[in-house]
Amino acid sequence: MPGRGAAKGEAASSQEAPRDKTGAPAPAKPAKAKSKTGGHRPKLVLASASPRRLRLLEQAGITPDGLRPANIDESAKKGEAPRHLCRRLARGKAEAIRKLLRSEPEFENSFILAADTVVAVGKRILGKAEKEHEATRCLELLSGRSHRVYSAICLITPSGRIRERIVETRVRFKRLTRHEIEAYIATGQWRGKAGGYAVQGVAGSFVVKLVGSYTNVVGLPLYETLNLLAGEDFPVTYFWLNRVEVETA
Repeated sequence: MPGRGAAKGEAASSQEAPRDKTGAPAPAKPAKAKSKTGGHRPKLVLASASPRRLRLLEQAGITPDGLRPANIDESAKKGEAPRHLCRRLARGKAEAIRKLLRSEPEFENSFILAADTVVAVGKRILGKAEKEHEATRCLELLSGRSHRVYSAICLITPSGRIRERIVETRVRFKRLTRHEIEAYIATGQWRGKAGGYAVQGVAGSFVVKLVGSYTNVVGLPLYETLNLLAGEDFPVTYFWLNRVEVETA
């Protein structure tokens, strides 16, 4: 006579696995990602109003819990190097938002992510073009030449730890004709962009060579950003698996 253990085994084996409409075994649902913080997912605040940076984060499967653009003076100091400028501005944005969030209890103990991008030809910094003549001058300088795009990212953790990274990409433009410059100015895609162009738009066709991170030129180096977040125990993959669950539900 079989013992209780055997009876339980027979009962368990008699239960069939769930099947889909075709009769085939249904695929197992992906397990929910767990945060290293003991099941509680910390919030992330992006200290930027840039739609490009938001789209890049979402492309990487991360949706910030809050968007808080920082209002700081972004002017370069006399003789300031491009790398130093973008690092100073990224940190300034992050610290400004940390101060702002003290009055928002729902974002207490949040991660704060800030970034700044600078375009330079040699030591000459090409700022954000707001007027047509500014963008035209930038394109004339970049035409047929190599330039560098620097992005600094600054992460402030819930414990107050500050982590920073600077990423550099080298870009070479083809020689632009007067007609191409005028036609590009007419698109308006240059407006508010460092260096007077947006590589993710029409200006992508100007690029002869790009060495380094493409997303850095767009405005946020994804590889370095996610590594910085993951290195501070922010649950990057939490968003990936939960997005899969929503899309397959």
